[in-house]
Amino acid sequence: MRIAYLSSAYLAPVEYYTKLATYDKIYIEQYDHYMKQTYRNRCTISGPDGELALSIPTVKPDTLKCPMKDIRISDHGNWRHLHWNAIESAYNNTPFFEYYKDDFRPFYEKKYEYLIDFNEELCNLICKLIDIHPNIERTSEYKMDFCPEETDFRELIHPKKDFRTVDPEFIPHPYYQVFENKLGFLPNLSVIDLLFNMGPEGLLILQ
Repeated sequence: MRIAYLSSAYLAPVEYYTKLATYDKIYIEQYDHYMKQTYRNRCTISGPDGELALSIPTVKPDTLKCPMKDIRISDHGNWRHLHWNAIESAYNNTPFFEYYKDDFRPFYEKKYEYLIDFNEELCNLICKLIDIHPNIERTSEYKMDFCPEETDFRELIHPKKDFRTVDPEFIPHPYYQVFENKLGFLPNLSVIDLLFNMGPEGLLILQ
């Protein structure tokens, strides 16, 4: 039985979803100390001019070492409206955006208090749309020691780390992207890039 440990992530990259599709059991870490500039609160999509990072603002915690499960979403800067506009303008011309947009729009209309709940519900939706059925559970403590069948991806899947060096088991397979003629293929963007461009065939890419 192959077990993967992952951090919570906002519209996580394709690499993250390959773990959800191929590992037997997934633990989502909720007791890690929250850090900014990670996939916990940001994702990368493709706009007409290249990669675009979207970050969810969070309420500054009372302590430096605040666990992820206690991180609250801030209403600062009208971010829901900005994120949805960015997603819509980036993917409006993709083959499947019209098909899926009504599933995603409510996430940018409803207010969630905790980042981990927002990420989890979005992840559940994406798994359903791609038709993967991972066995996911939140951690009950912060774990430091791992058995041979367990792999710790919590800090490996990270916007500042090159997946080619830290995660050799992930080999991105090119797929159709709407701006590919202009930008070339951009690997390991948010899974919504795969979903809006490829629809149900995204599953084949993940596997």
